Amino acid sequence: MAANNFNDGSTQPSGLRPGMAKPSARIDKWLWASRIFKTRSVAADAIKNGRVSIDGTNVKPSHIIKAGDRIDVKKPPIIYSFLVKACIEQRVGAKLLPYIYENVTDAKQYELLEMSRISGFVDRARGTGRPTKKERRALEAFVEPALFGFDDDDWNDDDTDE
Repeated sequence: MAANNFNDGSTQPSGLRPGMAKPSARIDKWLWASRIFKTRSVAADAIKNGRVSIDGTNVKPSHIIKAGDRIDVKKPPIIYSFLVKACIEQRVGAKLLPYIYENVTDAKQYELLEMSRISGFVDRARGTGRPTKKERRALEAFVEPALFGFDDDDWNDDDTDE
């Protein structure tokens, strides 16, 4: 990518303070600064566990990124993809994020996210506790139509016919 990557011909995005964007940055700092992860240690753990890749390659938290890199972040159930526009290591406000990265996540990934939100109560992980009252009612509403047409009396009638 060329050194002059912004509309005004500079290497600094117009919305960022002078000196904030650098030619390169550590991946863990960039993920935290660009608000993809809440803390830098959570970002570093995600990188160590193989949930973050740069251009398809798993990396270490100290890996250096530059503008133009594509970063894939696995946050189940989907994989987010970001194109780096500016390298920063200091956290910025949410309004400045369009100057930092471009979200290039596939639309199919967002469909997966919506499907998991709709059917979230069915995919309860074992051991995460019992359902809340709202989840229990939703589960009963989901299961009850499958039993349509059967009454408790119908089950007992088979035994008395003999």
